[in-house]
Amino acid sequence: MDRAYSLLEIKSVTPERRTFAGIASTPELDRQGDIVDPASMRFRNPVPLLFHHDQTQPIGTAILTATADGILFEASLPVIDEPGPLKTRVDDAWQCIRAGVLTGVSIGLLPVKRAFERLSSGARKVTNTEICELSLVTIPANANATIRLVKSLAAPPRQEKRMATQTAAEHVTALENKRAALTARMIEIMNAAADAGETTDPAQAEEHDGLAVQVKSIDGDLGRWREIEKLNIAGAVPVPVVAKAAQPFASVSVKSNAPPAQAFTRSVMALVAGRGDSFLAMQHAKRFNDADVELLVKAAVTPGMTTDPTWAGNLVQINQLTGQFIELSRPATILGKIPGLTKVPFNTQVPIQTGGGTYKWVGQAKAKPVGKLTFGAATLGMAKAAGIIVLTDELIKSSSPSAEDIVRRDMVAGIAQFLDQQFTDPLVAEVAQTSPASITNGATTAASLDDPAKDVGLIVTHFNGQNIPLQGLTIIMSSTNAYAMGMSRTAMGVQLFPGVGVNGGNANGLTVIASNVVGQNVIGLAPEYILYADDGGVAIDVSREATLQMNDAPVNPADPATTVWTSLFQDNLTALRAERFINWKRAATPAVYYLTGANYPIG
Repeated sequence: MDRAYSLLEIKSVTPERRTFAGIASTPELDRQGDIVDPASMRFRNPVPLLFHHDQTQPIGTAILTATADGILFEASLPVIDEPGPLKTRVDDAWQCIRAGVLTGVSIGLLPVKRAFERLSSGARKVTNTEICELSLVTIPANANATIRLVKSLAAPPRQEKRMATQTAAEHVTALENKRAALTARMIEIMNAAADAGETTDPAQAEEHDGLAVQVKSIDGDLGRWREIEKLNIAGAVPVPVVAKAAQPFASVSVKSNAPPAQAFTRSVMALVAGRGDSFLAMQHAKRFNDADVELLVKAAVTPGMTTDPTWAGNLVQINQLTGQFIELSRPATILGKIPGLTKVPFNTQVPIQTGGGTYKWVGQAKAKPVGKLTFGAATLGMAKAAGIIVLTDELIKSSSPSAEDIVRRDMVAGIAQFLDQQFTDPLVAEVAQTSPASITNGATTAASLDDPAKDVGLIVTHFNGQNIPLQGLTIIMSSTNAYAMGMSRTAMGVQLFPGVGVNGGNANGLTVIASNVVGQNVIGLAPEYILYADDGGVAIDVSREATLQMNDAPVNPADPATTVWTSLFQDNLTALRAERFINWKRAATPAVYYLTGANYPIG
């Protein structure tokens, strides 16, 4: 049986009845590379509600409803008075839900026929599949699988108090979810009678009619709450802006003076040193005397050995940690410095205008010219940059600032340098279904005049001739050439580009970015014509038991006769694998123009 993990987005909780509603599955790409199509899912309500997919541990039932946005559910746990294993299990599950400990939900899938379709992006689309059960789980595959409305879980047990604090929009959402569950049950009753080739029996008819009365009542309340929502919007007034002089206190923010990504590095080393044991990882983390590291390690590690496949998934859930890594990595790359890039989603077709209409002067009573617009399209598929770092146990256990700095600098600088090179090197061509071409690959080029003022003139002339606005134009060159550009002067000793230095800057309104990865090339680009997709996260997986080719260009597929393998377990080594999904594409050829062989004189 396959499993599809998704966001447990709690819409409503009724403590007295032990019921809660939310979303069981969404048609979004999960970490397993699957996309679950809700329209083709099959299920027969109610489905069993399990605890961590253990079929011997049922805890309740759930009513599912398929929509275009995903599979909705309303689940309930029974209230059991008689002591025993079932009461203990159900009470424990309910306590975990209310405390916010369980943050994921998963559906158990059983393929009916040809249930998997491989998409061009490489993802696997799951169709024609039966949902056999719904489970509460700790670790979902969805990167954003966290409980959104914690307040509703911690609300007082009195229903009227909780509802009194809800907004009109929250009332509407709760009623819509309840209505969906009721209508799903009505449809199920009628389908059951039709499948049996009979009309509804008295019990079915009574239940169906009772549900219909509830739906009608909900429809009335929905109309009233929507009207209240409109009135609230119409009566809303802007919040008055308080002048700075009138503010009694200045806002204060406290920021750590630790190097960026230090918490990321320390937590990874603590997790690896703990070898999957949460207690050992916490003891290792306490040595840093860093509350952020302890909190993140505590939240990320579950009991078990490092061979547990969910262990690496736990590490990926550390949103604050990966945020620190991305925050440091992005400014270190050319991509992080270019303003105005056109951000687009993965696997989404973007229309691009490639030609305009025909326009002419027309005399009186003369025919007007008829032209047409021409369009193309571009799609950024899923592409990823990845690398593996192997550390010795001695380095991990030492956890000294110098050891941390080695790991931090290598992970950040390595990915940054690789992405910069791939983004700008004219020799980097597209590899289908794997990697994008550089923005300079196939672009117009010319030889540098070895004069920064003349080279800038060539670049400006190119874009002006292509009718591409100069506003936002960006120039990329080496730090040496940027320094020489800033030092260039007229015959009278006037500095030509006072705003440019070794770190780049501004040249008469043009953004200059300095990066030695471009060598002697000087690249001009119009950012709005560069499509850019980035999921904004770094996935970190850890292994101590894998066998690796210790090679920066591993053989694929491996040759059993010549390939040398290294056992991490045997050699007391630990491997960290970092992956980042990112892609780019030049939307129009004239959007990039570069000069070669630039070697500006200094002084």
